[in-house]
Amino acid sequence: MKEYRLTDWLPTTKKEVELRGWNEVDVILFSGDAYIDHPSFGAAVIGRILEAEGLKVAIIPQPNWRDDLRDFKKLGRPRLFFGIAPGCMDSMVNHYTANRRLRSDDAYTPDGRADMRPDYPTIVYTQILKKLYPDVPVVLGGIEASMRRLTHYDYWQDKLHKSILIDSGADILIYGMGEKPITELCRQMQKDIPFHKITEIPQTVYITSKGDILKGEKENDIFLHSHEECLKDKKKQAENFRHIEEESNKMEASRILQSVDDKVVVVNPPYPPMTEAELDRSFDLPYTRLPHPKYKGKRIPAFDMIKFSVNIHRGCFGGCAFCTISAHQGKFIVSRSKDSILKEVKQIVDQPDFKGYLSDLGGPSANMYRMGGKDIKICRKCKRPSCIHPKVCPNLNTNHRPLLDIYHSVDAIKGIKKSFIGSGVRYDLLQYDSKDPEINRSTVEYTRELIAKHVSGRLKVAPEHTSDKVLNFMRKPSFSQFQQFKRTFDKLNKELNMKQQLIPYFISSHPGCKEEDMAELAVITKNLDFHLEQVQDFTPTPMTVSTEAYYTGYHPYTLEPIFTAHNPKEKLAQRQFFFWYQREYKNQIINELRKLGRKDLIDKLYGK
Repeated sequence: MKEYRLTDWLPTTKKEVELRGWNEVDVILFSGDAYIDHPSFGAAVIGRILEAEGLKVAIIPQPNWRDDLRDFKKLGRPRLFFGIAPGCMDSMVNHYTANRRLRSDDAYTPDGRADMRPDYPTIVYTQILKKLYPDVPVVLGGIEASMRRLTHYDYWQDKLHKSILIDSGADILIYGMGEKPITELCRQMQKDIPFHKITEIPQTVYITSKGDILKGEKENDIFLHSHEECLKDKKKQAENFRHIEEESNKMEASRILQSVDDKVVVVNPPYPPMTEAELDRSFDLPYTRLPHPKYKGKRIPAFDMIKFSVNIHRGCFGGCAFCTISAHQGKFIVSRSKDSILKEVKQIVDQPDFKGYLSDLGGPSANMYRMGGKDIKICRKCKRPSCIHPKVCPNLNTNHRPLLDIYHSVDAIKGIKKSFIGSGVRYDLLQYDSKDPEINRSTVEYTRELIAKHVSGRLKVAPEHTSDKVLNFMRKPSFSQFQQFKRTFDKLNKELNMKQQLIPYFISSHPGCKEEDMAELAVITKNLDFHLEQVQDFTPTPMTVSTEAYYTGYHPYTLEPIFTAHNPKEKLAQRQFFFWYQREYKNQIINELRKLGRKDLIDKLYGK
């Protein structure tokens, strides 16, 4: 294994800056996570991308915001700007459960400590920096800012918030995967273009005056209902969301504008999807793939989880109603080259504690590698949020052959004993009957290979519910497809003389779901011999269809009213049906089903 020196990491202290012989720093990134120099961590990626542009970049991980603010002062002012990278996970999901209870740990912090970042670090860090250095631009990025770029519902405070750009006082926001916009921003700043005139970079959000918008209005601009209108009328917030989601998922999107107070928030359209070469460049940068030496002897749970995994693509065309992946990474799949993937696998093999087992060879969804539109001209006109719901798009290439080639090539590398697939598998792609017999053969072969060679005893999949009505709102396939996949899984296990388990994920209290739906879920999963473990209560997070329905009471696409369980009593009434087999829930469930007039379900769960 290569021996690393302290200067192989981006500097985090004044001493480390001096070790590199620098007199000043061009960009200082403030991160809510521990600094792990690995392509799975946003601050490291942005730092390395800017370093590759010839810039001097420092990272200050998990600064102390409670003391005399020395962490915010220790490197002084950067030549270009401060960047805020609040963390790989939304800070509020990181801190709180679906019941708004404080969590006791943080996977992105040394030893899992839960007190190393504030709620909403984007806002807290920015406001501190603006007080200390009012004239230095602050650039926002990461999932927290990306999902809050316009008026959004905040579940933890149970109210509608303005764009985080306004609430924080930052100068510009980069949404989505930030390599291209941050690079272009630095190039324009290097040309001494005044910061307030940098307004045309794709995938950025900025604030301007109403007068300037009138002068610079573009033909296809979409004007949303103002923040103030949304506060008064929830249906207007629901209407807004359809435009936001559709423009996020288009190849040729329009600019989006929203008035807030006396200002206008402007969201520029995203960049086109990255090319394979651009994505390879991001993954092939000189990461040490290790936590910074300052954490020596401390365990960082999130790093342990991914240290022997490889991300092979970005994007997801599933479009699930409760998921933020397509809103952040986009629905168009961008895949790494085989060479880039194999190079990373070989780096993992060289690590001294690697025992031969890759924990994951996947992406946002495990089996979308190299998939996309057969005729790109059709994709250019499309604004569907999902390529596979309500049915698989006939223009979608669902060939699993390139992915099988990756599996075979990785498994052939000396030192690899087994490569597991830890990412979620889209079994609806495995049930799809293409008009091309060769593609169908690739799907059958992939399914067999996955089950025979790449499951570590338990394969996790996400049917999410059993009710087709609820699943349709979730943009998930019918439960019959899961049942079909389970039959295939069981049949292959029998043929292969294996005893692997299928572990399904389910959600309660999702918009559109009622107690009866949960009761029927209990009966159906009982009949399939499942005692459910992987379950969760729906947590509304900004910028999803499900969250907008939860807050507004309307489906954003139809504007029809939709029921959602809101208070703790309603949520608990739904959640208990997951655990029908536990003695402590039996009497409550029986009483609930009597109230619903569903004695037939009592008999099915507990016998007559």
